[in-house]
Amino acid sequence: MAVCIASDLSKDMAGTPLFRGVSFKLERRERLTLSGRNGSGKTTLLRMLAGETSVDGGELVFAKGTKVALHDQRPPREHGMSLRDYVLTGCAELLALEDELGRLEARMAEGDHGDATLDAYSRAQTRLEHAGGYNWRDGVVATLNGLGFGDADYDRDLGTFSGGELTRASLARALAGDPDLLLLDEPTNHLDIASLEWLEQRLQTLDAAIVLVAHDRWFLEAVGTAVLELEAGRARFFPGTWHAWRKEQAQRELALGRAIDKQQAEIERLERFVNRFRAGTRAKQAQSRQKTLDKVDRIERDPRDTTSLGFGFKAPERSGRVIFEIEDGTVRIGERTLVEHADMFLERGEHVSLIGPNGTGKTTLLSVITGARELDAGKLRRGHNVKLGVLSQHAEELDETATVVEAAQRATRLTPGKARALLGRFLFSGEAAEKPVAGLSGGERRRLSLAILVQSGANVLVLDEPTNHLDLESREALEAALQSFEGTVLLVTHDRALLDAVGTRTVSVEDGTLRSYVGGWAEFVRVREERTADERAVKAAKPAKARSAKAPAARKANGKPPVRDRRRAERLETEIERAEARLAEIERELADPSAWNDPRTSAKSTRRHEEAKARVDALYSELEAAGV
Repeated sequence: MAVCIASDLSKDMAGTPLFRGVSFKLERRERLTLSGRNGSGKTTLLRMLAGETSVDGGELVFAKGTKVALHDQRPPREHGMSLRDYVLTGCAELLALEDELGRLEARMAEGDHGDATLDAYSRAQTRLEHAGGYNWRDGVVATLNGLGFGDADYDRDLGTFSGGELTRASLARALAGDPDLLLLDEPTNHLDIASLEWLEQRLQTLDAAIVLVAHDRWFLEAVGTAVLELEAGRARFFPGTWHAWRKEQAQRELALGRAIDKQQAEIERLERFVNRFRAGTRAKQAQSRQKTLDKVDRIERDPRDTTSLGFGFKAPERSGRVIFEIEDGTVRIGERTLVEHADMFLERGEHVSLIGPNGTGKTTLLSVITGARELDAGKLRRGHNVKLGVLSQHAEELDETATVVEAAQRATRLTPGKARALLGRFLFSGEAAEKPVAGLSGGERRRLSLAILVQSGANVLVLDEPTNHLDLESREALEAALQSFEGTVLLVTHDRALLDAVGTRTVSVEDGTLRSYVGGWAEFVRVREERTADERAVKAAKPAKARSAKAPAARKANGKPPVRDRRRAERLETEIERAEARLAEIERELADPSAWNDPRTSAKSTRRHEEAKARVDALYSELEAAGV
């Protein structure tokens, strides 16, 4: 049976229809991505599925016993507990299953072997095995590690974590409890690239139905198997990947545009006839045409379907060849050294991506480059005629005391009329331009920052997570604008689609220093994969080489030639070869990160590795004891 079936769902907000006609069916391992602009009802639908918001119309049916887990952008409500304890609150059912199995085992030990007891034990054991058996806690640890937490974080109080860390903790809690239906609202927020890649692989192997909202295009393509489109109160289900849906959507928009044009031409033809022959000998025919006009069901675009962001940067002034250069640079925060003995440069016209895990110092390095702080050691040289335009991660450059139009005027020195014209291109029209900056949403703050940046005339753009809070259409508009920008760009982002489209060189924060890769994101990934493959090969070769050195030593006993039974020696050596080959095969499997994505398979793989290693050691011990 399907995990979840939604039939003609509807929802109203304050008496106004939010959406109508939402229908879909989800089986295990199906992953439904929700598409739609901000305010189209995506988060509301997730909360309806979670039982946190009422269903105003239609029907929502779940399979019996379905366990639902929701991760959204609200911070954890729990206080005064460790990260470990918080994540385990999402595993209450697994803890209860362990207790139930213990009680049932005690009853069976006392002689209760009735059908009811055995059936209950079988059901509980099957459910626990689905989560990884009694080793399910290893899966919880793997989840925390995959999302960027270390061993030292497990016993920290929740109150000591940042907002981004708490969001990741909420995601870990949702994943850890082995849900049947997993609901994810912006799970990619606050994840670095390594964690994003881990999460993609985890969701691809999860034995659950998934409904998710995300704006990361690579993530959507990697994870989604179907799309539910929510636009202007309407819903449309598409079975297929996100990329296939985007192609279908573009074709549909093109067809709709043609249908509108065709209908409009026919309406204009009828109107000309009516106006020309309203009176006279052909008046009856004109009245007939008017009746036809009155009955036309006109094809129109919903206004919400036509509002999209579109902009471009001004042609920049020419700067010097070298924009800046760091030589033997060191950056510290308190006692912690972020980068040391680092070299980095940026030349005119380059679009350079600065990447690295969370906490490695990318934002701090940008603050050095923009002059907000000094290097702790080393030299920084800035080039000639460099005009910086900065987009910070949290829009700190915005005037919190002003309205939108006032903030734009103060930052750009435009007249009120020109400032409003600029803001209109960034979807701040009419009353929206009068909103106070302090009350703007994350997406609105980002659009205002972009408007000011476009007007700045900068020839060097320093962008820290510019796609934060932007919807898909706005991300694509920013991508197009940066691709055509003739000036210099230094970009920090976890949006791999933006990295791939914009970056021409990649600088990576690695092991406390900076490493430059010629080429964009695709070239960096290729080099990284080759390096990983080489490391795996070296790792796999070391144990085999060490063991092969054991055999000659085993053939010696107190310096005297061993006495051996030839047949037994040949048998043992053959078995050792087979056992070592098996062990090497398992180690190659475990070297693949995907082997650790599923707690059930990772626990089994670990046991297989331990057993294979013990088998090899036992055979060598037998060979040595036999003196062969």
